[in-house]
Amino acid sequence: MTLPRSFYSQPLAHRGFHDVTQGRPENSRAAITAAIDAGYGIEIDVQLSADGVAMVFHDYRLDRLTGQTGVVRQQTAAALSRVTLTGNDERIPDLTEVLTLVGGRAPLLVEIKDQDGAMGSKVGALEAATANALRGYDGAVAVMSFNPHSVACMMEVLPDVPRGLVTSAYRPDSWPLSAAICDTLRAIPDYDRVAASFISHEWDDLDRPRVAELKAQGAMICCWTVKSQAGESQARQIADNITFEGYHAALPS
Repeated sequence: MTLPRSFYSQPLAHRGFHDVTQGRPENSRAAITAAIDAGYGIEIDVQLSADGVAMVFHDYRLDRLTGQTGVVRQQTAAALSRVTLTGNDERIPDLTEVLTLVGGRAPLLVEIKDQDGAMGSKVGALEAATANALRGYDGAVAVMSFNPHSVACMMEVLPDVPRGLVTSAYRPDSWPLSAAICDTLRAIPDYDRVAASFISHEWDDLDRPRVAELKAQGAMICCWTVKSQAGESQARQIADNITFEGYHAALPS
């Protein structure tokens, strides 16, 4: 499955073009609209509600990004839609709302957050909810996850949407995973198994030989998360595109 060309040409605003000091929290409608207005693509995250709806939200808990506490997956979509984001008066949107908002005006990259807890095979509900929302959407869209089982599930439930793996140096002190799992995932062994079109790799680890190998085989190489123009210059020596935050990424001339 080939990625639309816009995923190569438009830098992807991480969780939207967010800046909470300007009233644009992560994954908010304001951040998404700002990315579109600036000419960027958009990366968003989805978590699962208690009643099986894909909600556009990064964290597993409400605490950091809202004035409430608790686990996202223990709340219904209706309850989550009433939770106010810290930084403006918006509520948490679901994926269908965001698709309507974007309406094909920018490439949209949807990260499916790991629901297994250990990058294992206990997946399916969030993938089904994501697929239900995406069916019929005619804008440029792709899906990805750190969990290869999640990407494999998307291959089954939504085969016509391009998919990729979020990949990393998997430094054990940075992950709540065993050293064995980190060692396995670091090697990116599942790229062919899940019929991926791209990876989004940790930007300061792009010189890893496996990344070069995949690029030579035709994989599109994106990266996460660049936070400066200097970082962008370094990343673009290898990456075809970047996911960025905290500054104005360069637009194609």
